[in-house]
Amino acid sequence: MVVPRVQAAIASAFGEEFRQMDPVIRPSQFADLQVNAAMALAKKVGLPPRDTAAKIVDALELDGICTTVEISGPGFINLTFDGTWIEELLNAHSSGAEAAPPAGPRRVVVDYSSPNVAKEMHVGHLRTTVVGDSLVKVLEALGDTVIRQNHIGDWGTPFGMLIEHWLEIGEDSPEAALLVEDPMAFYQAARAKFDASATENEGFATRARLRVVALQAGDAETFAVWQRLVAQSKLYFNAIYSMLGISLTDDHIAGESSYDADLARLCQELEDRGIARISDGALCTFPAGFTGRDGEPLPLIIRKSDGGYGYGTTDLATIRYRVRELQADRVLYVVGAPQNLHLRMVMATAREAGWLPDTVEATHVQIGNVLGEDGKILKSRAGTPVKLIALLEEAVDRARAVIDASRPELSEEERAVTARQVGIGAVKYADLSTGHDTEYVFDFDRMLALSGNTGPYVQYAAARIRSILRKAAVAGVAGAAGGTGAAPATAIAVVEPAERALALHLLEYDATLRKVGEHLEPHRLTGYLFELAQLFTAFYEQCPVLKAEESVRQSRLALCALVLRRLSGGLELLGIETPENM
Repeated sequence: MVVPRVQAAIASAFGEEFRQMDPVIRPSQFADLQVNAAMALAKKVGLPPRDTAAKIVDALELDGICTTVEISGPGFINLTFDGTWIEELLNAHSSGAEAAPPAGPRRVVVDYSSPNVAKEMHVGHLRTTVVGDSLVKVLEALGDTVIRQNHIGDWGTPFGMLIEHWLEIGEDSPEAALLVEDPMAFYQAARAKFDASATENEGFATRARLRVVALQAGDAETFAVWQRLVAQSKLYFNAIYSMLGISLTDDHIAGESSYDADLARLCQELEDRGIARISDGALCTFPAGFTGRDGEPLPLIIRKSDGGYGYGTTDLATIRYRVRELQADRVLYVVGAPQNLHLRMVMATAREAGWLPDTVEATHVQIGNVLGEDGKILKSRAGTPVKLIALLEEAVDRARAVIDASRPELSEEERAVTARQVGIGAVKYADLSTGHDTEYVFDFDRMLALSGNTGPYVQYAAARIRSILRKAAVAGVAGAAGGTGAAPATAIAVVEPAERALALHLLEYDATLRKVGEHLEPHRLTGYLFELAQLFTAFYEQCPVLKAEESVRQSRLALCALVLRRLSGGLELLGIETPENM
C-alpha cells in the first residue's frame, strides 16, 4: 500500500538505482505508520538522514491519501492517513475486490517433498513438504502457473536389494505389507540380508547386484516388481500427504527414474562440448568459482568411474527438462540446506551448457533442520530419525486432550475434526513461522499454546469471529454473515483507534502475499496473520460488536467478516484449516 509510493519517491529524488530499497514501515504512537528509509539511504546518497527524508517527502505523491506527512527524530517519516481514504479502500476489499496480481505471471516449477521409495518419511521431510506446499499455494494466488514436482528417490543401486527381498518374501507375505505400514522396517530387512553377504547370505548380495543390472536393462520381471514397490510406496506417501493436507498427488511425481534414459546422452553432450572431462576415472564438470580447500577446482561428478550415474547427472537432466519441456520461467528447489553447494554447482553447469538461460531464475529455497530439546537434529529415543506419521499422530492426540477438556459439549465428531485441524495446524504453523533456512526446536507445548505466535492462537481468533457472526445471525441481525466470513452488506466505518489499526493492517494483506512470493518466505505470512489476530483481539476488547447500537454493530460485523476472510484465507495458503469451534 505505502511501500511502492515510497520507492517511487526515492527513485524520483535520488535515481532509479535506489528504487528497490525495502523501507521499514511500522505503526507509530505519533501517526498511523512510520517510514524508516532515510537512514539506510543517507550514507548511499551522502546526505544527513533528515535531509534525505525531506527529499523523499517532497517527492511523495499522497494527495487524498494522507492528511499529514511529517519528519520526526533523526529521519523518520510519519504518515497519518485520511479516514475517508481508509474506509473507501477497506470497503473495496470487503466487497470482494482484490489487488491485481503482479504484472507478468510466470511459469514456476517447484521441486519439494522428495521422499524415497521403500523408506519412511521422517521429520526431515516435514519442512520441505510443508514449506514447498505453502509456496505453491501463494504463487498460485498471485497468478503464477505453478508446476509441482515431487522428485522421489525411485532408482539406483538400492533397488536391486529391495526387489530381490520382495521376490524372496512374496507379495502376499506380512513383510510385503510393511511397504505401506512401516517402510523403514521393509528397507532394514532387505539391508540386513545384503550386509550379511560376507557370511551366510552371500548369494543374496550377488543376486541383488545382478538385479540392478537387470532393472537398468529393462528386464520385464524385475521392472514389474519395481513398479509394485513404487506403487506401494505411493500409498504410504499419499497417506502422509492426506494427513498433512498437502496438495501433491501421483500426477506430480517426477522421480529419478524419469530421466534415466537421457543420462548417457547428457553426459556425451557435455563431454563433446568440452564442458566435462575425465578426472580420476570419472566424468566431471568443473564449474567456475568452485574450489576445494586446496584451491583446486571442485568437480561435479556426472558419471562415476564404474560407469554409474549419481545425483549430479539426474539433477542436470532435471533442470534441463524443466526449462525445455515445462517452459519454466522460475525453478525453485525446496531442499535441505546441506545440498546448497551441490545445487549451486548443478545450476552453474547448466548455465554453462546453455540449459539454464539467464532469463530463467533458479533458486535453492534452503530448508534448515528440526532440532530436539538437546539442540541436535530431532531423533527418537532409539537414536533414529523420528517417523513423520508418529509425530503427526501425537500432535493430534495432544490437541484432542485439550479439546476434550475445554469443549466437552461438542460432539465426538466435532472434537475429532477440531483436534486434527488444531494438531496438524500447530505443527505446520510452527514450521512455517520460522525462517525456512534456519533451525528450530520442536516443542509440542509451545506449538499447541493458545498464546504467542502459534497456529492455535490464530485459529482461535478465526473461531471467535465465527462465533460472533453465528450469534448475530441467531439474533436476527440484518445482513449478518453467520459463521461463513461472507461480508455483510453494510459499509465499514473506521472511527475508533482500534478499528483504525485493524483496518490499516487489513490493507497490507496483498502486499504481504507479494513479498512472500518475491522473497519465498512463508514466515512473512504467519507474522502478518499473528499480528492480525492480535489487532482483532484488541479491537474486540475495546469495541463492543453485538452490544453496539445498530449502525455501529453493522459496521463492526462487516469488519469482523473481513478479518475472518483474511485469517482463513491466509491460513489456507499456509495449508492450515480453520476450525468452526475451539
